[in-house]
Amino acid sequence: MRNYVIAGNGAAAVGCIEGIRSIDRTGKITVISAEKHHVYSRPLISYYLEGKTDTERMRYRDAGFYERNGCEVLYGEKASGADPSAKTVTTDSGRIISYDAFCVATGSSPFVPPFEGLETVENRFSFMTLDDALEIEKKLCDTARVLIVGAGLIGLKCAEGIYGRVASITVCDLADRVLSSILDAECAGTVQNHLEKKGIRFMLGDSAVRFDGNTAYMKSGATVGFDILILAVGVRAKTALVKNAGGEVNRGIVVDERMKTSLDGIYAAGDCAEGNDISLGAKRVLAIMPNAYMQGYTAGVNMAGGDGVFDKAIPMNSIGFFGLHIMTAGTYEGEYSEVREGDSVKRFFVKEGYLKGFIIIGDTVRAGIYTSLIRNRVPLNTIDFESSKKTASSSVFSSEIRRQKFGGVV
Repeated sequence: MRNYVIAGNGAAAVGCIEGIRSIDRTGKITVISAEKHHVYSRPLISYYLEGKTDTERMRYRDAGFYERNGCEVLYGEKASGADPSAKTVTTDSGRIISYDAFCVATGSSPFVPPFEGLETVENRFSFMTLDDALEIEKKLCDTARVLIVGAGLIGLKCAEGIYGRVASITVCDLADRVLSSILDAECAGTVQNHLEKKGIRFMLGDSAVRFDGNTAYMKSGATVGFDILILAVGVRAKTALVKNAGGEVNRGIVVDERMKTSLDGIYAAGDCAEGNDISLGAKRVLAIMPNAYMQGYTAGVNMAGGDGVFDKAIPMNSIGFFGLHIMTAGTYEGEYSEVREGDSVKRFFVKEGYLKGFIIIGDTVRAGIYTSLIRNRVPLNTIDFESSKKTASSSVFSSEIRRQKFGGVV
């Protein structure tokens, strides 16, 4: 009987478990979970603060998932080291676990710049885990002033989550626009205006450089008073397990299309892994749940002796703020075109005859058609792309592709 060990307990770990069980129904699976919670959907923590969900409905798999799949879960333990030659993983409690195959699915951790005086701030939090949300919730009240450092996805979803439960929300960022990693200036301005109508205040091109208790001193010379500080500057892949074991690491743990690392018997998946982005034609960390799950599943299949490949990864985000829907995917390079209809805007980027990326604000219905065009590298001269830019439809694919993707008679 083979022994499988997984460090981490998120979407990538779930994928890994299900990948293993698709091949091997009897091997032992040990999951090392730093968090003390059953696996949950991390993007839902803002909806928890909004009161739109609860901890039961946040579960990514049902209560019997681990037992049904023969998993032993070590809650509240962290994998602290790996020995590829001995094929063992050590936890922070001193436990040593032997493995035949090991998957690192440890995700990422908040990046906290070395702010002067940060230790003087009593109510300071990150916003990445359910525990973060639970701790923030304890401090929310209708007189609280909140300062969020970071106007990216994490910071803005936190703002939405606490909206209506506090007196004021100020968001600052050194970037000159919100969501700077996924939106251009005009689209970012649309989102910012939408949020400002809710009363959220922005200080862009500016950020805190020093704290003194409940006062932030900004780069611009301004001061901001607050009662709760949320640090959402960014994240970093947790690569230490592989790096310290001598494996290849860049921004993330470098993996091939089978999720193998440079170390024998060790795989990586999810936000800690750096795989190939087919829209860019280069490796990078793609920290989104669908990729995490598929990377994990592919790792699990190969750990159990199967032959799995995940070679269609692209960056993709599907989000909404107060009813404004946004979807982005791929890489923004090549020839640019735009379609506007009412309050909706679609921006497409085409290079060498292929759709490379897009930004959609407003009507994101059936936008998955566009991601399929990117992933499957469909030559645009083989479809009516001009019509599909206005109305996305599966009819843009050939009958053979539709049969493969959707089945049935086409």
